[in-house]
Amino acid sequence: MKRKFQRRWNASSLAVLVLGFIAAVIVSDRVFQGWRIDLTENRLYTLSKGTERILDGLEEPLHLYFYFSDRVTRNIPALRDYAGRVQEVLEEFEDAAKGNLILEIIDPLPFSEDEDRAVQFGLQSVPLASSPDPVYMGLAGKNSADGVEIIGFFQPDKEAFLEYDIAKLVATLATVDKPVIGLVSDARIAGGLDPRTQQIVDPWVIYKQVEQLFELRNLGTDFVDIPNDVSVLWVVQPKNTGAATLYAIDQFVMRGGTALIFVDPIAESDPLPPELVPTQLPATGQYSDLPVLFKAWGIEFSSNDVVADARLALQAYSDADQRAVRHFGYLGITSDELNSDDVLTANLGTINVGTAGYFKVIENGPATIEPLITSSTSAALLPSTAFIYLPDPSTLHAGFEPTGQRYTLAARINGDLPSAFPSGPPERNADAQEVESNDESTAMLRPHLATSVSPANLIVVGDVDMLTNQMWVRVRDFFGQNIASSFASNGAFVINALDNLSGNSDLIAVRSRANYSRPFTRVDKLRVAAEARFRLAEERLQNELAETERNLLELESAREDTGDVLWTDEQHDEIERFVNQRMSLRQELRAVQRNLDKNINQLGSLLRNLNIAIMPFFLTVLVLVSIWRRRWR
Repeated sequence: MKRKFQRRWNASSLAVLVLGFIAAVIVSDRVFQGWRIDLTENRLYTLSKGTERILDGLEEPLHLYFYFSDRVTRNIPALRDYAGRVQEVLEEFEDAAKGNLILEIIDPLPFSEDEDRAVQFGLQSVPLASSPDPVYMGLAGKNSADGVEIIGFFQPDKEAFLEYDIAKLVATLATVDKPVIGLVSDARIAGGLDPRTQQIVDPWVIYKQVEQLFELRNLGTDFVDIPNDVSVLWVVQPKNTGAATLYAIDQFVMRGGTALIFVDPIAESDPLPPELVPTQLPATGQYSDLPVLFKAWGIEFSSNDVVADARLALQAYSDADQRAVRHFGYLGITSDELNSDDVLTANLGTINVGTAGYFKVIENGPATIEPLITSSTSAALLPSTAFIYLPDPSTLHAGFEPTGQRYTLAARINGDLPSAFPSGPPERNADAQEVESNDESTAMLRPHLATSVSPANLIVVGDVDMLTNQMWVRVRDFFGQNIASSFASNGAFVINALDNLSGNSDLIAVRSRANYSRPFTRVDKLRVAAEARFRLAEERLQNELAETERNLLELESAREDTGDVLWTDEQHDEIERFVNQRMSLRQELRAVQRNLDKNINQLGSLLRNLNIAIMPFFLTVLVLVSIWRRRWR
């Protein structure tokens, strides 16, 4: 009877436990739905503070329509998983908006009204090889004024930008009047006809992004006044700027306007005209500066020097032999060289720059400078002429000696600034005075300001090339549509700066999370050290080669015979000595390269072994400790 009772008790207990487990699962699914713990570094799966501020600031309900072809993608688990990820983020947006976001999930079946509406919104359909029906996975948003914003198709390879893309769409719908950005550019940032190739080129990706987020107005390069509705002045590659235009920029800053200024000691994105030959140096047409304004505002920028950095140098290919070498003028700026205390750069990843210049403030000047982007301490200044027609970047390595100083590549300029035109507007020549416009009339009515009415807020950058596509973004064709995928934070830096200068900083916290990388800093240091040894050996080989060639020339000039084939014993000995030395030096170069690979491979093996052994080790220790405690008890 006892055993029978025990069996019944065990069966009843097991049934109660099963029912209790099922009930607990149902209750937890209902009560704790949406709860999660984000244990990732930088909290990649948690809505940022910027997103929360955007959602808290919504004053009216916005409608979001997420179109996903659920039935068509039954046999595509990867796409369905990412669609689930998108839906989860959208639901978190809806919860955080507290009723001001209304989300609808729609499956646009083929030949349905839902599919017709998706097409009307402009969402992109992607054909499948395994199905005759296309796939939709896009987002459309509407506000009360019938304003529409879309994300044509959520690409799985852009998951890092998912929160930012949705937050940007919501912020755009919630903003009635976009800030006006006044563009002043001598570079071909807006695309157009290339005079060298006589072909139409597309606008740069950064131009398109600014155009999407702001009202971008091209002011040209010759004007006498800046309209009052311009929030931020965006100056790119100013070359030979006239006095009247400089005065308009100066007075805009004096009136409290903000500006983002890009200058460059040698902008490779602005190539020399065909009629200029390499002997015409400095590279007229490639460098840009605002010396009149900078000097008055207490800023120094040298258009003759380029910041070269051995530690941050990026890989480039030599035109001579197509081998990969480190280009000391092309730098991959890491988080160590970004200002972590400024909202613009606090959480950005890598920023790539090319042949950049540097800034400093004049001693006892009116401006204060806050560095945003700097070089490392392994940097030095090289003349800008060294980078013109440079087929082999390794030539920059010869004699390179770092100064140990950090150079400021981009900075925020603040302070009560004086006008660069203390005596008033400059006189205009007779030809210019014959042309009158509304801008001239407005400029004449404005009172001259000798000092800024409030502390100025400027951001200056010593590189224009960082805006070009090749420095930060890849553009590829995606079923007939050009899709940009960034590999650096250049674009985020520019948009952050414009947002901040225009007073809108909510998107900055979201955008700065977009790029996340964990560089192998130890491997980079090993590579830089090995390349330094490689460079010394290479220089020694070149010096000995030059010396041997001089000796051969001396022996040739001292020959008494006139034959082209006969050689003296001294010449034969010299040639044989050089061949032997060259062979030994090449072996030394190969040994340095092998040591580089050996050190990196040893580091990788050590990390791999630690990852494999560390868990069994801790488990073994845990078991031994438990056995010891049991025996001790």
